Amino acid sequence: MLAHKAEHEGVICVETIKGRETHPLEKNRIPGCTYCHPQIASVGLTEPAAMDKGYETRVGRFSFRGNGKAIALGEPDGLVKTIFDQATGQLLGAHMIGAEVTELIQGFVVSMQLEATEEDLMHTVFPHPTLSEMMHESVLDAFGRVIHM
Repeated sequence: MLAHKAEHEGVICVETIKGRETHPLEKNRIPGCTYCHPQIASVGLTEPAAMDKGYETRVGRFSFRGNGKAIALGEPDGLVKTIFDQATGQLLGAHMIGAEVTELIQGFVVSMQLEATEEDLMHTVFPHPTLSEMMHESVLDAFGRVIHM
């Protein structure tokens, strides 16, 4: 019952080493997952919503067709899209459609929670060969540095 009350108040209760703490609930950091074929996952703002809020955006896209693991799985149809604030490098949103994206979206959720910038994400090493590499490629694409396209 406390969790439901906290949700309505816009806070998250967590147990930490220091004891029970509450934190503001950032609703734009809650992932959305649709379990269909192909799967759909998202977090944060869409490109039009970011522009409506006055952000100048940088957008990256990466197709599943450029990823060896997706091809090997027989799942080459899909896309990863990332939206950044051009001025600060803040990740504003990420949207994915394709195989296993509901498993991948947490990487962008954690990035947003930790306030990682595009530079942080560009310098992160992603395992190879994995589907998660497409997340990295989308970030790189937003800044004109895509490798596998």
